Amino acid sequence: MPKISADDKNLTVLNLFTTDAPEKQEGLLGAMREIVDSAAYPGWMSSTVHAGVDKPGTANFIQWRSRADLEDRYNAEEFEHRTLPLFGELTTSIRLLQNEIGYSQAKSGDKVEISPARGDYTVITVFGVEEKNQDDLVDALGPSMKFLDDVPGYVSHTVLKGIAARGLEGSFVVSYSQWENKEAFDAYQAVPQGDKPAARQDAEKRTGSLLTSVDSNTYQVVHTRAAGE
Repeated sequence: MPKISADDKNLTVLNLFTTDAPEKQEGLLGAMREIVDSAAYPGWMSSTVHAGVDKPGTANFIQWRSRADLEDRYNAEEFEHRTLPLFGELTTSIRLLQNEIGYSQAKSGDKVEISPARGDYTVITVFGVEEKNQDDLVDALGPSMKFLDDVPGYVSHTVLKGIAARGLEGSFVVSYSQWENKEAFDAYQAVPQGDKPAARQDAEKRTGSLLTSVDSNTYQVVHTRAAGE
């Protein structure tokens, strides 16, 4: 199963697709499973397919050896003339985000793992930020959130520093967090401001001061494959 660590120096790609109907989401998932199962691209390491929960859509968490390998994939005739047009028929938006891992933390103390067998409730949030504040936001969303280890139902979170994108303008940072279930995440979100620990209040205040936009959805991991499997 794919594992995430801030020590990894490979390229992490997060492809986010939105749709306007559940049946189109199913079409996307089917197409993505086929692509993942047949993947044999130079430099490709792993792909994980996520199904949207709160809003129709999908997310692909993909690990590549390098940006050069990814660009070779993007420039291939099959991607330009078959893959993108197919996705275009089923989606209302496509964002192809290239990232480096800025921070990763798991309650277990181990590397973050992604697998359908785990049953995690996954929250992916894309934060817009001015380029000059990007590193500060990575810090605010990462090391400043150590208090999450004490939150019931919390599993892990990873902060991705955006380095390039298609379908998204400006600088960005992505938070990829895992929870035991929806109830645990909703309970965390519902804590009144006055009951939040000081560390959480400080982190949220700092984060809020840096943002230019926020877009979030929740997902369930449905399929994964790594090179060599």
